[in-house]
Amino acid sequence: MPKFKFKMFSNGLACNLPFSCMSVTRDSGSDELLPNKMAREPVLLNVYDMYKINDITSNIGLGVFHSGVEIYGTEFAYGGHQYPFTGIFEIMPRDEHELGEQFRFRQSIHIGYTDFTEDDIKRLINQLGNEFRGDRYHLMNHNCNHFSGTFTKLVCGQDIPPWVNRLAYFSSWVPFLERCLPKEWLMPMALQHSLSHKQDSCSEPSTPQY
Repeated sequence: MPKFKFKMFSNGLACNLPFSCMSVTRDSGSDELLPNKMAREPVLLNVYDMYKINDITSNIGLGVFHSGVEIYGTEFAYGGHQYPFTGIFEIMPRDEHELGEQFRFRQSIHIGYTDFTEDDIKRLINQLGNEFRGDRYHLMNHNCNHFSGTFTKLVCGQDIPPWVNRLAYFSSWVPFLERCLPKEWLMPMALQHSLSHKQDSCSEPSTPQY
């Protein structure tokens, strides 16, 4: 069995996948390479206009966008809630109706390709849920676009375009903005449904064990 070198993510998140998340090396005496079959799956960034927020920010020349990362037919995104567990949720790619009436699909951007398998992606999303908890969401400093950028850098080594998260660079200029926005504008409808499902599952009585 060849020996492989493993790396730590730049943000300190440990890589527990069966091969290095940024590169794979092999011993010179072996022709075997993990994973056995490279997936070469496209990684897409789906960008949405948050048009109700933009009605406010357009007066100061800023656009506010939501984004999610599409891979293997699923779009992964991040939103805020008050609980200490993951704020990452899934929707059908480019389905603005799942997000809510304040979202309008704008465009898809091809970021790159990944060799991660679908199972690898699921494990990575579970790990990222520890960093991107719902109660750690912040419109300026820890938002959906920060998640998208972190995710794409891990799976294909490429960041998202800077303009998608431009608001974060102007956070010191608009400290009032987050306080002015209704919280429901910042929590996509799909995330609300996911929370409701979790709460319903927790409230169901457990079957006694005999």
